Amino acid sequence: MQGMLIFVTRLARLCLRSLHHRYVAWSKPHTTSLLLGTLTDLARSKSELVAENALLRQQLIILRRQVKRPACTKTYWMLLVLLARMVRSWKQALLIVQPETLLRGPRQGFQLYWKYKSWAASLTPRITQETVALIQEMARDNRLWGAERIRGELLKLGIRVCKRTIQKYMRPARTPRPRGQTWSRFLQTQAQQIWACDFLPVTDLFFRSLFAFFNTLLHSRKVIHVGVTRSPTDAWTALQLREATTYGVGPEYLIRDNDGKFGVTFARVAKTSRIEMLTTPYHAPRANAICERFLGSVRRECLDHLLILHQRQLHRVLNAYVAYFNQARPHQGIRQQIPEPKAGSMPASHASGKVVSFPVLGGLHRDYRHSA
Repeated sequence: MQGMLIFVTRLARLCLRSLHHRYVAWSKPHTTSLLLGTLTDLARSKSELVAENALLRQQLIILRRQVKRPACTKTYWMLLVLLARMVRSWKQALLIVQPETLLRGPRQGFQLYWKYKSWAASLTPRITQETVALIQEMARDNRLWGAERIRGELLKLGIRVCKRTIQKYMRPARTPRPRGQTWSRFLQTQAQQIWACDFLPVTDLFFRSLFAFFNTLLHSRKVIHVGVTRSPTDAWTALQLREATTYGVGPEYLIRDNDGKFGVTFARVAKTSRIEMLTTPYHAPRANAICERFLGSVRRECLDHLLILHQRQLHRVLNAYVAYFNQARPHQGIRQQIPEPKAGSMPASHASGKVVSFPVLGGLHRDYRHSA
């Protein structure tokens, strides 16, 4: 009888232990579902919940020390927003996200709402398409004008448009550009006061080197001065600049490259003549494009077809070509005009008489004129 009682007692203990393990397993906090985990917490004691919260809080503190940020999907973010509304001290309960993260959603929704209302109200344009085209034309053709300047010009025409509307329509008409004045714009605005100079190396029939020095006026493409030498020193180059600027006639700016022939003496003569030197960058022939194009024309139209024997012949040939270049040759850069037209010349539409030709450089080129 006593043995039977011991057996029943042990069996009851085993059953109670099994039920206890099952209950503990069933009442274990559910980490994959928020609803099941909340229902499980309802059957647990307050002391156990406080201890578990402390344990979870310590793990979150460790998690915040990690380098990689935990991923937070939109679903989790919405659940955090809903739970934060039910907790009075929700800012202190946030550990892995910042309060700005929860507030960002309502703010973005507020912005989208008013953006939609503004877009719906702006579907009906308040100004005509002609006015929009005029604003864009003014912005495109006048890069120095701002919105307020264009507004004043429109008021002069009797068109009233606010500044913000002008800014809205002028943005697509203007492409971004670097700050400051570009090199091409500077040359266009200051061309009448700019000269350009450069050397042209020439080899004679006996393979000896000669150097021709030119000064060119950018505005009219006129060649101001030409000099020829076998030894282009700094003193000789300065002498050529002094001869080109006689009687106080000289440019405000002079473009040159970084050649060693432009030395201290050349710079001193330019300074005494109140000429500011504009040095081109290295390996940038386009910075002195007009003078480089002229040197190419000298080679293609003159020197490539002649045999140069000595220095005096080269000087005579270049002077003849420069006279033809200045007084008879039309130029594309100045709309087929002549840099230095002769006195008494008139356009072809108003001239009468027979057309005669005059040979230049032994017939290499011809100058056509009306006979007297």
